[in-house]
Amino acid sequence: MHFHPGCAGSVLAAGLVWVLATAGARAADPGPPAFLVNDVAETFFGTTVHDPYRALEDKDAAPVLAWMKAQDSHARSLLARIPGRAGLLEQMLKYDAAASARVVGATRVPGERWFYQRRGAEENQFKLYTRVGLVGAGRLLVDPEQLEKASGKPHAINYFTPSPDGRRVAYGLSAQGSEQAELQVVDSASGRVVGGPPISRANFGGVSWTHDNRQLVFNRLQEMSPGMAETEKYQRSQVLLWTPGTPVGSAKPVFGLGVPGVDIAPAELPFVNFSHDGRWALGLVANGTQREITLYLAPAASLRAGAPRWRKLFGAEAQVTSLAYHGNALYLLSHRGAPRFQLLRLDLARPVLDQAQVLVPTSERVITGLAAAADGLYVEVRDGNVKRLLRQGWAARAALTELALPVAGSFALSDDESGASAADPRLPGVVIDLQGWTRARQIYAVDADGTVRNTGLQPSGPYDMPDDLQATEVQVKSHDGALVPLSVIHRKGLVLDGSHPMLLWGYASYGITEEPFFSTNWLAWIRAGGVAAVANPRGSGVYGEDWYRAGWQASKPNTWKDFIACAEWLVAQRYTRPDKLGIMGGSAGGILVGRALTERPDLFAAAVPAVGVLDLVRAEITPNGVPNIPEFGSRATEAGFRALLAMSTYHQVRDGEKYPAVLLTHGVNDPRVAVWMSTKTGARLQAASSSGKPVLMRLDWDAGHGVGSTKRQRLEERADVYAFLLWQMGVPGFQPP
Repeated sequence: MHFHPGCAGSVLAAGLVWVLATAGARAADPGPPAFLVNDVAETFFGTTVHDPYRALEDKDAAPVLAWMKAQDSHARSLLARIPGRAGLLEQMLKYDAAASARVVGATRVPGERWFYQRRGAEENQFKLYTRVGLVGAGRLLVDPEQLEKASGKPHAINYFTPSPDGRRVAYGLSAQGSEQAELQVVDSASGRVVGGPPISRANFGGVSWTHDNRQLVFNRLQEMSPGMAETEKYQRSQVLLWTPGTPVGSAKPVFGLGVPGVDIAPAELPFVNFSHDGRWALGLVANGTQREITLYLAPAASLRAGAPRWRKLFGAEAQVTSLAYHGNALYLLSHRGAPRFQLLRLDLARPVLDQAQVLVPTSERVITGLAAAADGLYVEVRDGNVKRLLRQGWAARAALTELALPVAGSFALSDDESGASAADPRLPGVVIDLQGWTRARQIYAVDADGTVRNTGLQPSGPYDMPDDLQATEVQVKSHDGALVPLSVIHRKGLVLDGSHPMLLWGYASYGITEEPFFSTNWLAWIRAGGVAAVANPRGSGVYGEDWYRAGWQASKPNTWKDFIACAEWLVAQRYTRPDKLGIMGGSAGGILVGRALTERPDLFAAAVPAVGVLDLVRAEITPNGVPNIPEFGSRATEAGFRALLAMSTYHQVRDGEKYPAVLLTHGVNDPRVAVWMSTKTGARLQAASSSGKPVLMRLDWDAGHGVGSTKRQRLEERADVYAFLLWQMGVPGFQPP
């Protein structure tokens, strides 16, 4: 079991207005009208904050909607006129379709039954399949594309959890990138719905089945009544115990606000996991996006009876971020007194945390994950920016040994977004997705004897292992001497003459690290002459908790200063030069990109904040604002307000500054980052910039935060981004007439 609520930003994957570039172009196409300024001024702790585009927060108001449509139409019209754009899209479609399918979320249960999501080369969305064994075809269970045909709206599977015997699977489905998931249960033999009508407000899933396969628990958001504040959306959620096939109205609240024995604040998020042996129910409480959890324990039988006897084991002060269960013991990953984490064993016969055994002490390597299998405890560690896999058998005094992996890259023993785990305590070994900067993701089974074999679930394509690429790993000295990890992906034999279009990517929030990953989209960029670079500034977790906290709340400026240092290094080493340097980051990575471009507008040719967090002063009033207070702070305190103002791109834009070209991308249905973060910042940049360079806004009314976007949506957007960057970098073949 592992838990981390990345409500505003992973994923990886986790992975967002319009001044024309030349006088001639301006004369031919003046673009859409500017939005009327109506400044709203507020004073916080003696500081007055101006908000000239507050009206754009009402995205459904007729004037605002018309303005947004005009901005999007104008942006798409300009992007479509870039000569090389169509060729980029064609190339990315070719690379993506070269593998016969893409497979994600592979999960197994006893009986050699597998569940996974698969998207065929000619398909637009992932579908849920099951199969027995690794030979032969899978059986289709859930097809979002059929729902799109019926409704005209794209749908996506947000999560799925099979029952312990694999006979049923619960899944969440949402439309248009909204992540407003509805929960359903299907029979895995027939594909028939067995759970009754879809259950609304099951956005987070958190599904766990009782070990007899009859009942399940899930997190359900409260129902929003007319007049309730938007900030109430993710508050007062509860965990319900439900028997599929019965009305959801009969489901009982078993964990959360108002449940006896549980002390939980309205803004905290409750989840429950059942142990595989049917003995315990584990109640996990998350304070929004805070990584440290609170843990309760109850006999599973008491919960199944609807009267759970909860006992609190520890709170956030224990600094536990993930856990696994085996043999009536909990295995805990904690950074208390161990900035690079340590692994503890807590015997549930005497669950006193201070008496827990230190199983794996802290070291230079960062412990990043764990999973319990029948043959032992598997441990994931980061060595530099490469992951290592360790295993310790259950026998007393068993040695902790490292297992050799075929690719020096990255994997994860759990998926924070879907809740999927690499291991099942009833089965030996683990299943991992393994990839590197120049090697595409493959799905491997690690057997009990240490053998690592490719499952074959992920077909290999001809562009998945390019032999003309290499990754260069360096450390860049930042403003205060800190050494920032930077990965540069480029053609072999690259000549360092400053002529190359460069795209620098970063994120640097929540302790999330940009680990080695591969995308065929990189190939389109690199084979168009570009170079890619990925930074891990402070705020990431590449070096553990201290590195993360050094780019958190009041220390957040370190993140964009580290990012700027990486950009300056790339220029100094002649990988590129400022007029060919672009920066990009998504979601909370918008802070990184937005503040880098406002701090050093002279250093970049173009910037792309994707679904970016750009107005931090107002973020707290959004539905997802309260869950993010642990990460960014609150404007209710003076220290919090000053930190938020410093990291707020919208409020740092200066009139008359020569800003680089900017492309803001955003899904209008985004439930994590309000679309007005981009519209307000775009309007402000357009009015303030004196460079004459374009500030474009690309909006998608059938998308949200990127979760659930179809293949076509993703590739169309990426083609626009790359074409925009190459246009602004003056690359021949990408200059509009």
